Amino acid sequence: MEYLEFELPIKELQDQLEKCQIIGKESDVDVTETCKKIEKKLVETKRDIYKNLTAWQRVQMSRHPNRPYTLDHINALCGDSFLELHGDRNVKDDKAMIGGLGKIGDQSFMFIGQQKGYNTKTRQFRNFGMSNPEGYRKALRLMKSAEKFGIPVVTLIDTPGAYPGFEAEERGQGEAIARNILEMTRLKVPIITVIIGEGASGGALGIGVGDKVMMLENTWYSVISPESCSSILWRSWEYKEQAAEALKLTAPDMKKLKLVDEIIKEPLGGAHTNREKTFLSVRDAIVKTYDDLKNLSPKELVKQRMEKYAEMGVFKG
Repeated sequence: MEYLEFELPIKELQDQLEKCQIIGKESDVDVTETCKKIEKKLVETKRDIYKNLTAWQRVQMSRHPNRPYTLDHINALCGDSFLELHGDRNVKDDKAMIGGLGKIGDQSFMFIGQQKGYNTKTRQFRNFGMSNPEGYRKALRLMKSAEKFGIPVVTLIDTPGAYPGFEAEERGQGEAIARNILEMTRLKVPIITVIIGEGASGGALGIGVGDKVMMLENTWYSVISPESCSSILWRSWEYKEQAAEALKLTAPDMKKLKLVDEIIKEPLGGAHTNREKTFLSVRDAIVKTYDDLKNLSPKELVKQRMEKYAEMGVFKG
């Protein structure tokens, strides 16, 4: 188990508890009371830390190396029914953007999302979850296929941003993202979007237009990362914590600003501490949302979606 800096008090108590339990097993000393006291203190400490997380701490939680990624969610939701589809029929298959058909219960969905790597080799293979234009074009191709066969779309967002490389710009990164945003606003099937990790900039928006947009509790969604914001405003990364606070990028902030529709609760300590519970919460949220949307006609779906996005940022006096 890896611990973030602000989680070190939890690690100390966890270590104490383990030592106490070992002493109890290896000697005749009764340590039941001591273990109970440490357990109680551990629960209180966890509650105190995770109930009062700063914006920057939530950003750190969203990047936790043990946090479940897109494929983890898809495999948990669909089991063996997931069939990955490849390529944009133009340049190549972008490994940072994955998509395919899968079933939750008896209902088929088209799943699309960014995938990060678990170690150095897979991070390079997945380009750190940063998609090239062909990734967004692949996503659009899959969405259009889903529309053709009346299959609802589920997008899972977890990206530090679209790939900013020279070759990505040459192949039309901005156009690919803009095209996706346009086409998603008028797609004639339900679109359910879940931010499961980082939701940065146009990289997230390229698959982020949905009838319902949900965020896991310890994720962020913003036009820019706190580090990049800090480097632009202060010419240094040192002010990333202030930048995170000012950007209002956490799930509660986004909900308050009516930019997302729902927050999905995470287990105490984050999604990585109890993956099964997290997957179940995401599954329930997707199923419930689809039940709300499935009876709407294509015309009503598009109308509601367009109105939802048109109202963002409008102040009524």
